Amino acid sequence: MSDHHHHDHHHDHDHSELSETELRVRALETILTEKGYVDPAALDLLIETYETKVGPRNGARVVAKAWSDPAYRERLLQDATAAIAELGYSGRQGEHIVAVENTPATHNMVVCTLCSCYPWSVLGLPPVWYKSAPYRSRTVKEPRAVLADFGVTLPDDTAIRVWDSTAEIRYLVIPMRPAGSEGLSEERLADLVTRDSMIGTGLACAPTEVA
Repeated sequence: MSDHHHHDHHHDHDHSELSETELRVRALETILTEKGYVDPAALDLLIETYETKVGPRNGARVVAKAWSDPAYRERLLQDATAAIAELGYSGRQGEHIVAVENTPATHNMVVCTLCSCYPWSVLGLPPVWYKSAPYRSRTVKEPRAVLADFGVTLPDDTAIRVWDSTAEIRYLVIPMRPAGSEGLSEERLADLVTRDSMIGTGLACAPTEVA
């Protein structure tokens, strides 16, 4: 069972081409590389670090607080933009965020079917696969198969809801808190939250999986 929640996209750029900002970044990268100021390998490592470690830490702290503070969780579900701003995370690509919570009955996934709208303020840079055509199309049509590709198998009676991110609304998935995490500090809880679990293509780690 799956539901697809689609909102009209109103973008001011052509989805088949790079945005002006991306073109400028690429041009600057090329110039700096040619002049020997930047090592492409080091730049790739920096980008990867921001994509997978530094950026998503903001979202992980939001989720950890929601897990440990019921009042904050309620504020997050009612008005995620304001609740996230309480922790100092706001700005471009995060103007209006909606939080959706995974439960044993419902698993949420996020996609942007037309391009790559993504809550940068809490998740950092979008991963390459999030922007890929196969992910954008298959997630809507066969979300359970996409989850399997990511190594996630859910019970047959768990409904899957797919949320379509737009320029106006971006989504943050609150993954289920893993068993055995009772009593952990918010800092330790944040270590259990992965970027993919906040997109819905993964699950939070068990405490035994994190050193």
